[in-house]
Amino acid sequence: MVMFKVSRVTTSPIDGQKPGTSGLRKKVKVFKQQNYLHNFVQSSFNALSPEKIRGMTLVVSGDGRYFSKDAIQIIIKMAAANGVRCVWVGQNGMLSTPAVSAVIRERVGKDGKKASGAFILTASHNPGGPNEDFGIKYNMENGGPAPEAITDKIYENTKSIKEYIIAEDLPDVDISSIGITNFTGPEGQFDVEVFDSAADYVKLMKMRSIFDFQSIQKLLSSPKFSFCYDALHGVGGAYAKSIFVEELGAKESLLLNCVPKEDFGGGHPDPNLTYAKELVARMGLGKSDAKDEPPEFGAASDGDADRNMILGKRFFVTPSDSVAIIAANAVEAIPYFSSGLKGVARSMPTSAALDVVAKHLNLKFFEVPTGWKFFGNLMDAGLCSICGEESFGTGSDHIREKDGIWAVLSWLSILAYKNKENLGGEKLVTVEEIVRKHWATYGRHYYTRYDYEAGAAKELMAYLVKLQSSLTEVNKDMASSLVPRPGDPSYTRTFLGSSLFSKAYEYFPNISSLHAEGIIKGIRSEVSNVAKADEFEYKDPVDSSISKHQGIRYMFEDGSRLVFRLSGTGSEGATIRVYIEQYEKDSSKTGRDSQEALAPLVEVALKLSKMQEFTGRSAPTVIT
Repeated sequence: MVMFKVSRVTTSPIDGQKPGTSGLRKKVKVFKQQNYLHNFVQSSFNALSPEKIRGMTLVVSGDGRYFSKDAIQIIIKMAAANGVRCVWVGQNGMLSTPAVSAVIRERVGKDGKKASGAFILTASHNPGGPNEDFGIKYNMENGGPAPEAITDKIYENTKSIKEYIIAEDLPDVDISSIGITNFTGPEGQFDVEVFDSAADYVKLMKMRSIFDFQSIQKLLSSPKFSFCYDALHGVGGAYAKSIFVEELGAKESLLLNCVPKEDFGGGHPDPNLTYAKELVARMGLGKSDAKDEPPEFGAASDGDADRNMILGKRFFVTPSDSVAIIAANAVEAIPYFSSGLKGVARSMPTSAALDVVAKHLNLKFFEVPTGWKFFGNLMDAGLCSICGEESFGTGSDHIREKDGIWAVLSWLSILAYKNKENLGGEKLVTVEEIVRKHWATYGRHYYTRYDYEAGAAKELMAYLVKLQSSLTEVNKDMASSLVPRPGDPSYTRTFLGSSLFSKAYEYFPNISSLHAEGIIKGIRSEVSNVAKADEFEYKDPVDSSISKHQGIRYMFEDGSRLVFRLSGTGSEGATIRVYIEQYEKDSSKTGRDSQEALAPLVEVALKLSKMQEFTGRSAPTVIT
């Protein structure tokens, strides 16, 4: 058994190590700087109590992107030195983010213990490679991301760190072969166990009766049903063959880009209409006509397989609609929810489609800041069963991370349920038909997101904060100056040629409190009045923690919304995101072209925010 010594290495703080909504993300060249990774890992250990670290089992794996293998060896050496008893590593260092959560919650080691934390090495949907992105985040014993109380401690530690602890003489572990390697250090035995990356996750999906695999198998075996899944060369490919081919009987030829690569094949592993080009073309949604008849159902996941995109034949399902439709059909179609839903939740920028379902089904509903840790708190308290984000994240309380493959299996379950009496019929119920029926019942939330990568993003947000906070007074002054009050000598005078408008205070006694009406009506008169504008702040109903400055909201009287917020998932620079949502409950108007329906609100959003003036961009970097 190999012996190792513990060394204390002098270091100093490095600027910019504040974790975002999904951990610390920077360019690979930044992580490769001397002590950069070491400082963050030690700061993370220091944020936990010594009692929690000593003797713990720790998971260390990720999406397999470039620099992961080097990082895993560094973290193993530091874990050994800090008193960790055992490190679990997915074979070849690969575990999807949802699989890490499942492993923490479900896997039992040979010593009878479960893991109590994890370092996940991923930058999610961001590109990988020597010149691209890398990331790291810490997950807790519930399988979910560290709460702000811990990430704040980590950040504070990075600003004062003076040394890190490492077992420099510990040999590198072969993470390509399944097995256990034993070592001995000052505090006793230390083990590294390499295990099958897919086995625990597949077992959870199948053996815990989350889904009816037999029902899905029948759907996939129907000659009328065709299916395509694209892993975008992310870690999802490690699970696709096990689940879709070996368990559900799909043909392996229906899997696209399912060989995980360190650089994701040179692509951008983000499952949206912009970057999942091959899948989009195959599904008949490309700029040119598809060569072959598109499949009935298509799906993609991102680099670490926690995000998803759902497509029907020539039909795109927005993430906001997707989580609402899953929630609306869950009790009937997904065995895990057969006894009912505890509640549902969405991130603040996500459309209100889920809100309408919750109200219709009389479910508890929560609106939270962006970041899966907020959902985890609700789930741990038994308040939430299904949740989702507009950024292609959907999940449930089976784990504490969003789960791309879970979302795909949920849609396959809904399709199987809708077609259970129809597999021998002439035509199957399609994805598009399910969505349109949902709109007819609940109304449609036309929705789009504009991303602007710009150096002036923070200045733009500061302007918007000031604008929304002063809207009431600005419009009050505007109303006071434009509309004479009763008793004023000019009150009976015709205003703008209309005696009716001169009586506005009689017809609209609250005119002074109408937010932004004067500004917005001056841009597009057909847009509904703004009922409320604020800077979103969230008080967690479980632990009473408060999250401030989460984005600017404009909420309109007809249920439409505009949201502006800074993204916290990039590796450098800043991205301003504009979320534009038009609600339509008239079933005769739910079939309009999305961009046509949203055009008035898009114009209001861009002019209200002075987007081009601040960013210098005449068009978004990405439209989702």
